[in-house]
Amino acid sequence: MSTNPAPRVLVVGSGIAGLTAALGAAGHGLDVTLLSKDALDETGTARAQGGIAAMTAALPAGQPRDSEELHVQDTLAAGAGTCDDDAVRVLVRDSAAAIDELVARGVALDRAAGPDSPWLEGLEGAHSVPRILHAGGDATGREIQRALLAAALAAEAAGRLTVLRHTMLVDLVLGPGGRAAGALVLAGPGDRLHELAADAVVLATGGAGQLYPHTTNPAVATGDGIAAALRAGAAVADLEFVQFHPTALAAPGCFLVSEAVRGEGAVLRDSTGRRYLEDVHPRAELAPRDVVARENVRRSLAQDGRPVLLDCTGLSPSGPGPHGGGTTAEFLARRFPTIDAALRAHGLDWSREPVPVTPAAHYLMGGVATDGLGRTTVPGLYAVGECAATGVHGANRLASNSLLEGAVFGARVADALQADALRTDAPGTGRAADDAPVRLVLSGRAEILPAAGRSGIAATRSRSTASFDGDAVPFDNDTDPVGGEAVPVDGDTERLDGSAVPAEGNTVPFDREQFQEAMWAGAGVLRDRSRLEALARRLAGFRPPAGLSRRAVEDRNLLTVGRAVTAAALHRTESRGAHFREDFPAPDPARARRTFWRLDSAPDEATVPALISAHTSIDMFDLPERIPAC
Repeated sequence: MSTNPAPRVLVVGSGIAGLTAALGAAGHGLDVTLLSKDALDETGTARAQGGIAAMTAALPAGQPRDSEELHVQDTLAAGAGTCDDDAVRVLVRDSAAAIDELVARGVALDRAAGPDSPWLEGLEGAHSVPRILHAGGDATGREIQRALLAAALAAEAAGRLTVLRHTMLVDLVLGPGGRAAGALVLAGPGDRLHELAADAVVLATGGAGQLYPHTTNPAVATGDGIAAALRAGAAVADLEFVQFHPTALAAPGCFLVSEAVRGEGAVLRDSTGRRYLEDVHPRAELAPRDVVARENVRRSLAQDGRPVLLDCTGLSPSGPGPHGGGTTAEFLARRFPTIDAALRAHGLDWSREPVPVTPAAHYLMGGVATDGLGRTTVPGLYAVGECAATGVHGANRLASNSLLEGAVFGARVADALQADALRTDAPGTGRAADDAPVRLVLSGRAEILPAAGRSGIAATRSRSTASFDGDAVPFDNDTDPVGGEAVPVDGDTERLDGSAVPAEGNTVPFDREQFQEAMWAGAGVLRDRSRLEALARRLAGFRPPAGLSRRAVEDRNLLTVGRAVTAAALHRTESRGAHFREDFPAPDPARARRTFWRLDSAPDEATVPALISAHTSIDMFDLPERIPAC
């Protein structure tokens, strides 16, 4: 038996993707530490209402109304020509196994009657047949979060997994050859800066809904993993494709009113009571989300900004299963208990009156570019879930495929971590020596720390010091980090403590609300060249926030990702999926391909991201070292 220590893996994020990857990697015998930016259940997963799509015919209680090929074709159609076909087929092929694994880990999905009865399968937009599995009616994500967290905490209690709560990723640590060697995090009393060493890092940090003032995402969704990966030199892809959910409650907080409500028969009406989507798309309210969101915006603009109305008053409570029978109010309360409680808390009886709704940023199809096993262009760095761009969603995610992606590709990342740990020729393999020089990537700056200084900055090397209870050695946020010998800092760019020296043109202090409103106006549901160029100028004028507070780190991440989204949206001179250009309202067949980006080589964050490739795929491990800005 080998006496070598198990490879150390950091998994950043505690939603379905991160938990699945962490549990799988721990099950393979790897030394796994799971980081959660906030509370363990403060995730996008916990907010997911609609359900999880899956081809269940192969499962014991599944219903043979579906097929792998039909699910694949629905996904490709929604993706509007930019999906990675192979990734989509993996997603669907592995869907039944993913559901089996979730159930084995304690997820209680809704069935028609007892535990051996058929699954309750719902219908959502752009799906040809009912294939959406739910838990607790509209509490699917919360149930998945509960079960996977229970499994993770059980693994922690058994010593198979370390869990760090309220630990925020700041940036990545790169070792020899530019491979991921750990992460810089804010944690512990006073949010001190620490380094966590690792042999591999998995980003599962979720999306970036906080780019916009209207979002269904949690407050923690500030694009942290995508921004950190960009600063470390990783390629990103598909960032122009931001999905806006058509029906969020038009009230502070943008509470999501699930697409499953329309799947049960709810309709959208304008302020006069007229149903309008029948004239727009053959599937009417069940058209792809981008179609419904755009029409909702247009109708709202046509009625002086007043929101459109989601009418559930005509839903029939009759039908088989546990949700059927009774009055409309009773049906809605049983089928959608979370939504029902939230709407009633806002004083709305949706069984008797329409619900005012508005589009809201919901899901980022793009992210850190990966292969089919979650590997990125940075050796030793993996990405999974919403922060990753696997290619399964293309230009527009099919409803309820996101939870499925987290489950399927979380398991694939765990398998890749094990396989790569056993190989010496795989991308990102090789254990990082504790005394090797490392490169700290801190908000766009990189510094080489000598081997002699590494021990002075090491915060954790084992589970015994992973609690930030005083045993760990943190960075001092306002002194030098290498134990006596200061690291040179280029005063023209950014100081090592994160405080920015204003670059030429960065004259306006960053304000998150102003930034979000600018993103909504320029890179929201409806886009064109003039709006995007005005947005690019506005973002270039923002001075990156200084310091190492959580808010400052988040704001820098939002600015980094916002600039990347804007550059990608300007580059795509067509309309495709969730990316709609009013000046180019039709798709261009010549542009039915993905685009890949990387931050250019300039040290400040005011520079525009550089286009790497405009092809269907790229060689993930043979990208050019320096790419000129486009």
